[in-house]
Amino acid sequence: MEIEKINCGIYMRVSTEDQAREGFSLGEQKERLEAYCKFNGYHIVKYYEDAGISAKTGNHRPEYEQMLEDGKKGIINMIVALKLDRITRSIKDWETLMDYSDTYNVALAFVNDKIDTTCLKFMINSYYKFIYE
Repeated sequence: MEIEKINCGIYMRVSTEDQAREGFSLGEQKERLEAYCKFNGYHIVKYYEDAGISAKTGNHRPEYEQMLEDGKKGIINMIVALKLDRITRSIKDWETLMDYSDTYNVALAFVNDKIDTTCLKFMINSYYKFIYE
């Protein structure tokens, strides 16, 4: 069985200067996310960085929106962020992101939260392939 190559978009965000001082600086996020991708054999295609912008619903985050567009176009097939709260702070936005992930087949990973949807999708796909072959 051929496994699809993982092409990642790395998303980094800080909303305040205080956050940057508390260990979530953009540089620290980048370093940890690169290490995660290297460890898992994921190929980093592009970095997306929104500095000084909250993840609250309705806020315009240009790099986040570009990342979603790149996923739709197939440029990336995985989004990797340090924590879920770097992407969203609302259940509604999380549900929208999950729908996006399913619709465009873009996996999600949140390193500190130990969430990586490639594992589950791989197991489910393998199971169905075994049953139906």
